[in-house]
Amino acid sequence: MKVAVTSQGKELASKIDQRFGRAKYLLVVDTETSDFTFYNNELNLNAVQGAGIQTGQNIANLGVEAVITGNVGPNAFKTLNAADVEIFLSGKQTVAEAVESLKAGKLKQVDQANVEGHWI
Repeated sequence: MKVAVTSQGKELASKIDQRFGRAKYLLVVDTETSDFTFYNNELNLNAVQGAGIQTGQNIANLGVEAVITGNVGPNAFKTLNAADVEIFLSGKQTVAEAVESLKAGKLKQVDQANVEGHWI
């Protein structure tokens, strides 16, 4: 499975970015092989508004089946949900730890936003 993870850095050892739309990086990880590619999310990091929607659309365009993040607002949730991307929440873990938690069934899948819009 390909999963996108919001990240503070470019490596699997980087911490999860608790923000979705304004995450610094997105790491797309293949859960079978642990191969990954990082994407700079700087454009959305500094967006005045619409960061969650734009990041959600970017993730959907990457062809992932799921996303792991710390928090997801209502607009981002709607965008990901419309693209059939499952959303899982992770606490303060590294990207690698979060992916392992997902594989072990330890992450909570959400069926609604867990924060208000424009959460920082």
